[in-house]
Amino acid sequence: MKITDLKCMVIGDLHALLVRIDTDEGISGLAQIEGSKHFYLKPHVLFYKRNILEQDPTDVERVMLRIRRLGAFKPWGSSVSAIEMALWDIAGKAAGVPVYKLLGGKIRDKVRVYNGGDMPYAPSGLRLEGTSPEDYFNYASKRKKLPGQFKIMKFGIGFHSGMPWTFPEYHYGEKPLEPRAPYLYQEGLTTERGLKYTVECVKSLKEALGDEIGLALDCGPGWKVPAAIRLAKALEPLNVMWLEDLITGDYTPYTLPDIYRQVTESTSTPIHTGEQIYLRQGFQGLIEKHAVDIIGPDPCDIGGMAELKWVAEYADMHGILIAPHGVGDGPIGLAALVQVSATLPQNYIAFELPIVAAEWNGLVEGLAKDMVKNSFIEVPDKPGMGIELNEKAVRKRLKEGETYFDDE
Repeated sequence: MKITDLKCMVIGDLHALLVRIDTDEGISGLAQIEGSKHFYLKPHVLFYKRNILEQDPTDVERVMLRIRRLGAFKPWGSSVSAIEMALWDIAGKAAGVPVYKLLGGKIRDKVRVYNGGDMPYAPSGLRLEGTSPEDYFNYASKRKKLPGQFKIMKFGIGFHSGMPWTFPEYHYGEKPLEPRAPYLYQEGLTTERGLKYTVECVKSLKEALGDEIGLALDCGPGWKVPAAIRLAKALEPLNVMWLEDLITGDYTPYTLPDIYRQVTESTSTPIHTGEQIYLRQGFQGLIEKHAVDIIGPDPCDIGGMAELKWVAEYADMHGILIAPHGVGDGPIGLAALVQVSATLPQNYIAFELPIVAAEWNGLVEGLAKDMVKNSFIEVPDKPGMGIELNEKAVRKRLKEGETYFDDE
């Protein structure tokens, strides 16, 4: 079997960049780029075509050796990751087995997920209206009622929220011209009033969720060490699941393990990071220095599914837990997360369920609307990643000027 083409297309209203690898035996593999990157990564994906043509797609590692060093931290690892996932999809279909069989086999028949936003196919309109403690309480109360019976939910606070713009003198730092400008994050030492305000908001979240739902917090990046330690210690009585991306994260092209370790060693509140990191080498310092308690690699950024599993195994050797990121990965990324999470060692907590808006309904076959039950998803046994596109439906939703996988 040989690779004959690498193609992309964008579904307009969903801002979704889909990737397909074709072969001379008529088997194709699908993948997806995280939604926020759709408008600039298509050329980057196609850049790799010349490196993979005529290669055997079932020799996944051999193909990846040709392109892996050409990627980088988020967002520049997304293209490499998508190609890797599409290769596994082909390999599974060619062998007639689900991808998890090729990654070493599953150790769990169903995988736990956590909610970082609306669940797949949930009604739109569920949004945080403000950043007051009351707003957080109301929002958490609504999220708690989502179908799926989630046992863990994550909320944005601090620099991963509107707090720096809505609360006066939140921190000793400069404010950008517009709130939440793309990739333009706040940072600085939090004021005493800002810190107290953040803690009150977290208390409201905890009050709404109770002790039956674990509370995870996406915090930054942007915190400075003294304030990060104060926040983590102040939240110790609330038993939160983790504080994510306090120091670095998202589009930060470095990890600062020595800085993270100062925070982690100062508190019993679990510290988490990793969604932007590319390849196992990017995680090496965090893991070997025990700089964090939990890592959160994203299969759409780390370099793919096999790379994520390798890092999970290495983290497990060092007593570090894993809760993979995935909120923007879409339905194909969701299928990939299910496959790889079924194979991860026992340091696995849960993966972040991608937000799949109701508008995806009918475009992808293989994902049920009610797939999440009691916070778990059953691992499917279909070949490859177990999903296919509804070509007729997708063609109607393409971005203006796009053709279906660049068909002539």
